[in-house]
Amino acid sequence: MQSAQTVEARNGYKALSQEQVASFWENGFLVVGKVLEDELIDEMRAEYDAEFALARSGERPVRNLAVTGEDDHDHGDDEQELLQFMQISEHNLSFHQLTYHERLLDIIEDVLGPNIQLFHNQAIYKPPHHGGPVFWHQDNAYWKCLPANLVSCWLTFDDVDLHNGAMQFIPGSHLRPMIHDQAQGSDVLLDMGKLVDDSQAVVADLPAGGITLHHCQTLHRTAPNTTDRQRRALAIHYMTPGTKSARTNETIEVSFSHPMLRMRV
Repeated sequence: MQSAQTVEARNGYKALSQEQVASFWENGFLVVGKVLEDELIDEMRAEYDAEFALARSGERPVRNLAVTGEDDHDHGDDEQELLQFMQISEHNLSFHQLTYHERLLDIIEDVLGPNIQLFHNQAIYKPPHHGGPVFWHQDNAYWKCLPANLVSCWLTFDDVDLHNGAMQFIPGSHLRPMIHDQAQGSDVLLDMGKLVDDSQAVVADLPAGGITLHHCQTLHRTAPNTTDRQRRALAIHYMTPGTKSARTNETIEVSFSHPMLRMRV
């Protein structure tokens, strides 16, 4: 596999260079590097841990994507865990504030444009030793949004590499949608593994507080966490106003769950 080098953004991470924007649209992803300050990283780690502690006690709507059927809410220590907390920003003020983080929105504006609406966000936790994988997939195979131009910011609160679940991308795979199969062993995950050449994968190593961006049709995955380190990640998914659901052909209206994060009309 290739190893992706961290790309240093210009202007104190407030905006991307023209070269970075061109690279995003050519490859379907961009490794931006560290964006969050150390003090904020420490705050978000504490909030993240507190929320998932509440999840384990049954006080938060978290599910384990690594298991099937009736066991998908079992967060025990023996089985693989891939814990998903949807819309964590609606439950925690620190995550709500992070959704409006100026540096993040500056970066998103450079690839998506000046009018930015939240599609959703999700915290995805891989515990040490038995953190489950996410298989090769395109996000819009789940979402089915039109136009298919949503952009995701994947943010880690821990140092990440291949072995504890760093993001992996297939360059250029965003140029067309693909038909996905149901992942073996999971009722909720899709899998394109049989059709993906792993040798083309770019592994996006990141320091804590670092981000990657990817297009909603870019093939990506994360490996299991087999290390003694945590992998605490947050994905924020952005869209432009007027985006529709292909399931209903209705516009995703501005709402509490889908707020306008920035508008420059």
